[in-house]
Amino acid sequence: MAVVQQTARPEGRSSSSFWTVARRDSLAGFLFIAPQLIGITLFVLIPLCLVFWYSLHEWNVLANTFTYTGATNYQMLLEDTSLPSVLGATAIFSAGLVIFNLSLALLLAVLLNQKLAGITIFRTLFFSPVVVSLVAWTIVWGFLLQKNGGINGVLLVFGIDGPNWLREPVTAMISVIVVQVFKNVGLNMILFLAALQGVPNELYEAARIDGAPRFKQFRRITLPLISPTILLTSIITIVGSLQVFAQIAVLTQGGPGLTTTVLVYYLYQQAFQFHFFGYGSTLSIMLFVIVAVLTFAQWQMRKRIVFYES
Repeated sequence: MAVVQQTARPEGRSSSSFWTVARRDSLAGFLFIAPQLIGITLFVLIPLCLVFWYSLHEWNVLANTFTYTGATNYQMLLEDTSLPSVLGATAIFSAGLVIFNLSLALLLAVLLNQKLAGITIFRTLFFSPVVVSLVAWTIVWGFLLQKNGGINGVLLVFGIDGPNWLREPVTAMISVIVVQVFKNVGLNMILFLAALQGVPNELYEAARIDGAPRFKQFRRITLPLISPTILLTSIITIVGSLQVFAQIAVLTQGGPGLTTTVLVYYLYQQAFQFHFFGYGSTLSIMLFVIVAVLTFAQWQMRKRIVFYES
């Protein structure tokens, strides 16, 4: 009968028992997320804390002074007579952008979700503005929307005297929304197109056998199954609409008056044109709160609008 002899483990070799499979897997997971975690800490969390700290001070760069003012900037926020107009312009721009962008993107995705010869060319054409430089795109549209620009030139052929699109209150906001919609509609179109191609054809075949018309198929089958993509694109579009700056700065500079002065551009004016860095930081905090609240509200609504959520 063989005798199994157990040898004592030498001291200093207990590290193998510490690095268990679970701990090695956890370490590998942390290493994979470390770059993103470091990036969020350096470029999101720390700047956010600094912005809050700056909002409690008045920083005069020209005089090289940094004075603690407490809640003075937040009191100025409540007493700012221009802020209601700025928030109103921001709400109009965001609502117009979200409605027209998502509607047009979904319509284009449905039209381009066909197996036809040359359909890839049309998909590329509608997506191409997304990869164009934002400033270059805006400058070109600025020339087209001038009083004697290309759009009014086309209208003049039909005997229509077009307005000065960027200098009249109503047309200025419409122009900015349209320029932004045409710039980014291709991105949402691609997302919707990918979602539509993931809908099983068997469901449409069963609906056609039951005699369901196309609109009812779209409402009962397509919309519920692409609802996660609708939620994603709505969040992306709303957050993007609240951060728009270059289009306003190039096209209208916030005018006429405050009709196109959205919150980000107003923040830029206060901080970098008027050198009220403390008040600009306070506006940044308000913008962060607005974006966070809207994103949280949309995420909480997912159980009602997303088909897969229960």
